[in-house]
Amino acid sequence: MPFPVLPGSLSRALQERGYGEPTPVQAAVLEADAADRDLLVSAQTGSGKTVAYGLAIGATLLGDKERFGPAGAPLALAIAPTRELALQVQRELEWLYGPSGARVVSCVGGMDVRREQKLLAQGAHIVVGTPGRLRDHVERSHLDLSTLKAAVLDEADEMLDLGFREDLEAILDTTAPERRTLLFSATLPKAILTLARRYQKDAVRIAMAGQDQPHGDIEYRAMSIAPHETDRAVVNVLRYFEARAALVFCSTRAAVQRLQGNLLERGFAVVALSGELGQAERNRALQALRDGRARVCVATDVAARGLDLPDLGLVIHADLPMDEQTLQHRSGRTGRAGRKGVCVVLAPYNRRRQAERLLAGARVEVAWTPAPSAAEIRLRDRERLIADTSAAEDGAEEDLADARALLAERSAEDLAAALVRFHRRMLPSPEDLAEPDRRISGDRAVRERKPYEGKNPDGRSFEGSSERGGFSRRDEPADHESVWFSMNVGRKQNADPKWLVPFLCRRGHITRNDIGRIEVGDRNTRFAISEAVAARFATAAKKPDSQDKDILIEHATAPDRDAPRPKRSPGGYQGRTERGGKPRGGEGGGDKGGPPKRPFKARAR
Repeated sequence: MPFPVLPGSLSRALQERGYGEPTPVQAAVLEADAADRDLLVSAQTGSGKTVAYGLAIGATLLGDKERFGPAGAPLALAIAPTRELALQVQRELEWLYGPSGARVVSCVGGMDVRREQKLLAQGAHIVVGTPGRLRDHVERSHLDLSTLKAAVLDEADEMLDLGFREDLEAILDTTAPERRTLLFSATLPKAILTLARRYQKDAVRIAMAGQDQPHGDIEYRAMSIAPHETDRAVVNVLRYFEARAALVFCSTRAAVQRLQGNLLERGFAVVALSGELGQAERNRALQALRDGRARVCVATDVAARGLDLPDLGLVIHADLPMDEQTLQHRSGRTGRAGRKGVCVVLAPYNRRRQAERLLAGARVEVAWTPAPSAAEIRLRDRERLIADTSAAEDGAEEDLADARALLAERSAEDLAAALVRFHRRMLPSPEDLAEPDRRISGDRAVRERKPYEGKNPDGRSFEGSSERGGFSRRDEPADHESVWFSMNVGRKQNADPKWLVPFLCRRGHITRNDIGRIEVGDRNTRFAISEAVAARFATAAKKPDSQDKDILIEHATAPDRDAPRPKRSPGGYQGRTERGGKPRGGEGGGDKGGPPKRPFKARAR
């Protein structure tokens, strides 16, 4: 359906921008019963909310006029949680209100406050900003909100999550009581409803259909990966999809820096966004994405809130989000304004259930698969190369002459091979990942074993079923349940299960529940690994990193069941004292169970 009757200048702006019909949220706020009313709107990200509230306040600001008069104290105020979102809102409102002669001024943290003060003194029709900077201008009497006709709170739930409630209340308390208040939020928790009751009057509540459902324009994929292979899996996902622009989420600044460095080393054009960057650096990073100089952005949740990047076709959750709302906000950066997008959730084997709970809470049904392999990526590269050459335009006569000259010197097969080699050199190489965990494919042999009981590496008793992914830790595991390995570290090197267990998990891409008996000898250690993951462990254990390159792991024979067994400690491992930490025969000394005096240099952390 077409847009309803709007002020002429707004209609012209929509036509120039190519808007033929409103999105659902835009149509809802322009209904007759919503005119001149306060609005409480919940809608998904990427649904056209900025244009929606820009149109909703149009008649309030302009009335019957086509253009604004001279700028003075602002008539409208839009508050957003982050600098990027505020600047994005400013750009949207500038083109929407451009034909009406509106002056739109931004006030955001990280920008020159004196320049903003000067712009406000020159007058503005619409002011857009972040809560902290707006409150600062209000308290310094640089911003007069006494004549305000409309106030908009964009991404209100995010502002409350970030702790801006006090700033919002300080700002709204200085506005004219007869103003309209439009509150837009992806979700409507109790705190939002409390804020709405205080500052809105007889508000029209608009909840878009399917708000609690996953975004229809986003294809979700969940991939199970080996622990400690997150960066390699990100490389393969980026290579498999080859999106025009991709956004990768990490949980910490340190993780952002590490992943950005790894991607740069592998040849990706990548930028980073984190809270420690200054505004100028953030602006340069975003501009590089918008103009195509960079194709990947690695960011934290806070840094990426409110981002609207053109052609963003892929979102990767390198670190699992904290909750369902964060999952939705991250994923909503793609699939915007009618465009399709892909969202990939990477989950280590040992966090599979957490990922499943997140996806279920967000009502996302998705099939679990391994991360793309190097072979699958090369196949996709071949398909893309064939498609690119098939769609190539007819060459100029000069190009055809060069092609004939090459064919006279080389066979068509040689030239095609050269083209393939050249194409591959332009692309980052895919990574070889560990074999997929058999448990993710519904292996009944692993899932249906009888309950077991035994002792954890810390000596505490436990019992459970094999659905947890482990196997029996009895003193004598059944031969068919485990595979034995040995390593060239023993009591002489201060081997201790307290660091051996996390070391084996890291080295072999397994979990604690996959490790059975550990027998520490003088110069070597034997240990049992669950048969279900033994093959994957053996492959991963052959690839030591710089921390443990001197430790060798290889298959070993199972212990002789009939041979006399040494006295065992209560913790269930040989080579440990009853106080649980001092290896016998080492040089640690003492009886307090403290750290050995000469720890093994390659100890896992």
